[in-house]
Amino acid sequence: MRILLIEDDQVLGEAVRDHVASLGYGVDWTKRQGEAREAMATTAYELLLLDLNLPDGRGLDFLKDLRRAGDATPVIIVTAQDQIAWRIDGLNAGADDYLVKPFDLSELSARVGAVARRYGGNPNPLLKIGDLAVDLAQRFVSVEGVPVDLTAREWAVLERLARRPGALASKSDIEDSLYEFGAEVESNTVEVYVSRLRKKLGRNAIKTIRGAGYKLAQ
Repeated sequence: MRILLIEDDQVLGEAVRDHVASLGYGVDWTKRQGEAREAMATTAYELLLLDLNLPDGRGLDFLKDLRRAGDATPVIIVTAQDQIAWRIDGLNAGADDYLVKPFDLSELSARVGAVARRYGGNPNPLLKIGDLAVDLAQRFVSVEGVPVDLTAREWAVLERLARRPGALASKSDIEDSLYEFGAEVESNTVEVYVSRLRKKLGRNAIKTIRGAGYKLAQ
């Protein structure tokens, strides 16, 4: 999943960026609305983490502009504004969730996962796909009841496929979900992670559709 963080606080921004990256997701970080608009003009994001108080305007106005333009990208507001009225305004403006600072990073992980599942068309975090059992909320997978340990990037690839079981994910889609803007990506990166997953989950767990991409076997 590719995430855009819009946050002007240096300390919090670094903490959130590093935490999201540690989950295996690609994350870009901007500190102003203008920078965020430029990033969104060239990159398709699957989630925005939006602060309400930004140097060049209110995050709420930024959100309203997005929705008026027909942009349905999921948005989690991340702000120190904890008044009920602010929460109501944020949700009414089109936010999908509202997280008040300070917050625990594990709660952020849970909310990111919940929003991703809803927009992936499968809000149920528990999936049974052949011999695989996948818990998207707990980031847990087992094969025939035996737990399997995955690295953060391996999990991110599996989650990208599991959020829409049976649907095709192109190589570029998977790359975009793993790496931030400007990162150098080896040409065989996706193949390497798919190969590792097959070794751990079974060689038939992931199907290759030649010239198109990958999908979970069903």
